[in-house]
Amino acid sequence: MPTLAVIGLQWGDEGKGKIVDLLSSEVEIVVRAQGGNNAGHSVIAEGKEYHFHLISSGILSPTVTCMIAGGVVIDPASLLEEMKELETQNISFEGRLWLSPYAHVVLPYHRLLDAQNEREKGSTSIGTTGKGIGPCYSDAVARLGIRICDFISPEIFKNKLRKVLPIKNRLLEKPIEVDAIIEEYSVYAEKLKPFVKPLEVELAIEIKRGKKILFEGAQGALLDISYGTYPFVTSSHTTSGGLALGAGVGPQAIQETLGIVKAYATQVGNGPFPTEFNEGETSLDPKKAREFGTTTGRQRRMGWFDAVLVSHAIRLSEVTSLALTKLDILDQLPTIKICTGYELDGEKWIFPPPCVEDLERVTPIYEEVEGWQTDTSEIKQLEEFPKNVRLFLNKLESLLGIPIDVVSFGPEREKTWKRKPFF
Repeated sequence: MPTLAVIGLQWGDEGKGKIVDLLSSEVEIVVRAQGGNNAGHSVIAEGKEYHFHLISSGILSPTVTCMIAGGVVIDPASLLEEMKELETQNISFEGRLWLSPYAHVVLPYHRLLDAQNEREKGSTSIGTTGKGIGPCYSDAVARLGIRICDFISPEIFKNKLRKVLPIKNRLLEKPIEVDAIIEEYSVYAEKLKPFVKPLEVELAIEIKRGKKILFEGAQGALLDISYGTYPFVTSSHTTSGGLALGAGVGPQAIQETLGIVKAYATQVGNGPFPTEFNEGETSLDPKKAREFGTTTGRQRRMGWFDAVLVSHAIRLSEVTSLALTKLDILDQLPTIKICTGYELDGEKWIFPPPCVEDLERVTPIYEEVEGWQTDTSEIKQLEEFPKNVRLFLNKLESLLGIPIDVVSFGPEREKTWKRKPFF
């Protein structure tokens, strides 16, 4: 297939960065199409660890062009810092990093408003990353946004900022000076200007040529602004349809969708989590499981695999196959639970209730499978997996109705089993 979308099917942090890195050797273009530097990926390749926020891990493949499309919101300071860090690890961006002129710019007042809004909500806060992503998307909808095309045109940038900032200063606890922003951000604009290209036009041309293209999602489907666990969601559409919109292509341009899921569930921040572990329920160690956010450093909440929510996410994006990550984290468990339904007010639910208040009240219905209590971290072939691993994979495939074509059992690139090439 010439085009493939890779999306998360839980609350983010499913291991998309590793899977994108793995598949990038098969493609020519990787497109990031939504979210901002609130995303975070840690990838271990050839013994080195890399951290990504706005830039795709596809940049590790030297022949890949990485595109940051118009559906993304870009913090210029964060992007330049990320580029600087990756350049120290011998990553080159010349001719390989494209920025869309349609992407909106995250500015200092967005971050300040993000933090201020969270403080004002108190105990009802969402638990955002504080990167200003939500306020930036809000400005886009309110027609107050400043886009990359404006940002790299000095006079347009100054004029728009002078019109918008008084509106923002009326909301801020401590107003900020327009000249200070102009002075700092004009430097960023000059540095990023060479990377701004007619991305969406070129992407359409390359799709018609049959180029192999991977569309990379950020966050996860359960954080979708419309269909996630609202209001504990992100500010963009995290489904495959959202990727098409953010990349500036029609939905038919994405031919297949690979959904990424962990062998268990995690969540950062607040919100309903039906299968969250009770205190002392398992011996899973968050440190060994590497369950700390790349962007925030916060420890993630952990729980059992929730087939109800994952099935919901699969339906939203018409996912065609799955990649299961972090299988090795379950290696030592004698039994493993899988949530197959909910009980709510005496009734069984096989799909999540839309109201978050109801989702917080559900009682998960579990099926238990035997664990394998064997180290899987050095396995090379599917046949080498213990019998109970294969039974666990078969059970998930049966519950979810689609094949698991990739299994990851360690953070390193080589610790991955793949049923087939995807391109």
